[in-house]
Amino acid sequence: MILAKVLGNVITTIKVDGIEGAGYKIVAPCTPLGAAGDGALVVLDLVGSAPDEFVLVSQGSSTRQTELTKDKPVDAVIMGIVDIVEEEGKVVFRK
Repeated sequence: MILAKVLGNVITTIKVDGIEGAGYKIVAPCTPLGAAGDGALVVLDLVGSAPDEFVLVSQGSSTRQTELTKDKPVDAVIMGIVDIVEEEGKVVFRK
C-alpha cells in the first residue's frame, strides 16, 4: 500500500473499463507528515475521496480483487481514506 495525498480529479467522458460510479483522482505518494514524494499516479477512487485528503492506494493485481474492479484494466485504486497517522507513538496527522 502507498500513503498518498489527493491532488485533484481526472474527468473522463469515455471509459473503456466499464466501471460505473467511480471516478479517477491524481495522487502523489507522501510521507506520514504529508510531504510530497516523487511522481504522481492516476488512480480509480473506490471510496469518494476529496482533494487534500490522505488516502491508501493499492497497486497491481490486488486492485482487481473487488466486485467493481474484477477482470477490469485497473492498475491502482484508492481503497481507504486516512483519519489518523501515528508514527513512533505520536499522532503526526489527524483529519
